[in-house]
Amino acid sequence: MTLRGLYAISDSACCTAAGLKRLEAALRGGARLLQLRCKPLLPDADWGRAAVGLGRQFGVPVLVNDDVAYAVAIGADGVHLGRDDGSIRMARARLGPRALIGASCYASLERARALAGEGADYLAFGRFFPSATKPDAPPAPLSVLAAARSLGRPLVAIGGILPDNGGALLAAGADMLAVIDGVFGQTDIEAAARSYLSLFGSTDESES
Repeated sequence: MTLRGLYAISDSACCTAAGLKRLEAALRGGARLLQLRCKPLLPDADWGRAAVGLGRQFGVPVLVNDDVAYAVAIGADGVHLGRDDGSIRMARARLGPRALIGASCYASLERARALAGEGADYLAFGRFFPSATKPDAPPAPLSVLAAARSLGRPLVAIGGILPDNGGALLAAGADMLAVIDGVFGQTDIEAAARSYLSLFGSTDESES
């Protein structure tokens, strides 16, 4: 599949039975990829399977943050791995060849090159702007996106992204904008998600 568009990442308020409606609102708003990020603990597997089911209704892959075992248990479409979450090869062995496996590269082109070599399906960079979720995360320069285009993987930008600053990231080389607070921190989640779509052009809007 083509990885382009809004990448919605859940906040903790999503991670309850009632919170599934928040995920559905983001999908209705046009999110093209959904990550289940529940800190400090993931909900039970029934919740996870319900979240995956929502993604299937909208034709949107659902990934799990950090936890490969949980991704296997709920039948998720893949996983997103940070620095301390195990290797791409380990995740691929557990999840299978069709799984979507992404990885955090922070601001490191060297790390991105190594992860691409291991078989990461997308490479995530950030933070690019001040972030409510990770306020102490070190910043990444826009130039890292342009440099990473040569690696031949879809690029995800994350960190404080809003509709009025996301265009600069796409112009620099990002394919997807990963957003937590800009979507799930808003009163009208569906409208908040939809507000990003114009950044990707009319083709993405018509598919939502």
